[in-house]
Amino acid sequence: MTARVLATGGAGQVGQELARRDGVHGMSVTALARTDLDVTDEAAVRRAFERHHPDIVINPAAYTAVDRAESDAETAFAVNEGGARVLALACATRGIPLVHLSTDYVFDGTKPDPYLETDPASPLGTYGRSKHAGEEAVRAALEHHVILRTSWVYAAHGANFLRTMLRVGSARDSLEVVDDQHGAPTWAGDIAAAALHIADRILNERATDWGICHYTARGSTTWHGFARAIFDEAAAVTGRKPAVTAIPTSAWPTPAARPANSRLDCTRIDRLFAPERPHWRASLSQVLAGMLGTARTDGGRPG
Repeated sequence: MTARVLATGGAGQVGQELARRDGVHGMSVTALARTDLDVTDEAAVRRAFERHHPDIVINPAAYTAVDRAESDAETAFAVNEGGARVLALACATRGIPLVHLSTDYVFDGTKPDPYLETDPASPLGTYGRSKHAGEEAVRAALEHHVILRTSWVYAAHGANFLRTMLRVGSARDSLEVVDDQHGAPTWAGDIAAAALHIADRILNERATDWGICHYTARGSTTWHGFARAIFDEAAAVTGRKPAVTAIPTSAWPTPAARPANSRLDCTRIDRLFAPERPHWRASLSQVLAGMLGTARTDGGRPG
């Protein structure tokens, strides 16, 4: 029997990638955009459950405007905490498990090593606080949940660092990028694949461990390193390779503080669910090949 997956945030980076994977693991994926499902609206959530009869819910819907959240905390908490609570309670009422996406921003980035799931949360800004509040809401409302924390999400669509670099790099010969923040650029397609892999394991009773798991690409870099990799990959097609100057975070002030260390330890998810976790350079090669209409002959191996 085909398992029914209801995904929120269907217009977002992960939501679109979930929709593209309809049929994977024999699961039927319905990804609803905010115009079709406002997760903060209890009645809308109830109607969506009644219409689609999900066997499992994946929730990537979120308020992700990190800087804007500093002046729009009410909306950030309404979506990231309130929406998570509404979904978790609806799942609890119907006995449906939930895979809820969260973020590295629940940490302050001061730890020198990759963060474990058991490390205490200490968010620096409103976005991180609202996402941590959402985690707590899910944990309080629903036993059968997996909270999937990830970092530095990008895709060929949506607002993200990759697309920004390609746009800026097409118009400028040089740019400055922060080089003292560390993390793992993680393709939304890999996150979607991991979420569906976990859903399949849950629905087929091959996994009974619940709680928080970290999921990112393998390897790590800085925003400066990510930018250089983007231009290195794209240059063969675009003919452009802007000079990228490394700068400290202090030289690029933003309304919201960013964690200096966004590296997440993924040992737990590897042990419990064993999803594919490609190296960030391999996934970047794959995404750029699709965006630029090219194909790597080396299989996209990381450099």
